[in-house]
Amino acid sequence: SPPGLLLFTSFLLHMEEGHASPTRLVCDNRLIQKYIGEAKDMEKRLGQCQVMPALSCPAVLPLVDFNLQQWKSKSNETKRREILCDLALLVGATAGAQGQVTEPCGARQLSQLYQHANTFLLLLQTFGWEAGPWESGCSPRSMEQTHITGIFLTYRQLVQGKLRFFFHDLAKDLCK
Repeated sequence: SPPGLLLFTSFLLHMEEGHASPTRLVCDNRLIQKYIGEAKDMEKRLGQCQVMPALSCPAVLPLVDFNLQQWKSKSNETKRREILCDLALLVGATAGAQGQVTEPCGARQLSQLYQHANTFLLLLQTFGWEAGPWESGCSPRSMEQTHITGIFLTYRQLVQGKLRFFFHDLAKDLCK
């Protein structure tokens, strides 16, 4: 089964009254560790594909590094919106790269990455927050990247960094 399906299914099982409850995803630390592992695996498998030519149209990727002290001072809604912006840009970059990569091994890894990133994007959009629906009008700090390895690196850093800390912060409130 596609990896995104498991994430989406576990998410659907925790819906309540039209609002998603991210409780299991957030409270079961093994899940985020699993997604970090999958991100590393995708990166490793990409490394086993034949060398990819540079992208003729560079991918615009979010800069996902962050300062932990600044991050801790933000509200969960601000963090969620920031991650959504990063994910939206990443999903777009992945889709753009998919159109340029014809080599089967690389195309397969990109397709998997797209599914994973898009599932997180949908997931975070559907959490029932007080602030209402997400508007996509955001412009995260970004950089251009001509090698698809950069897309995988960005995804792994996002899951290992902001997403993991965000889930950790939510867990404090949700997992009493």
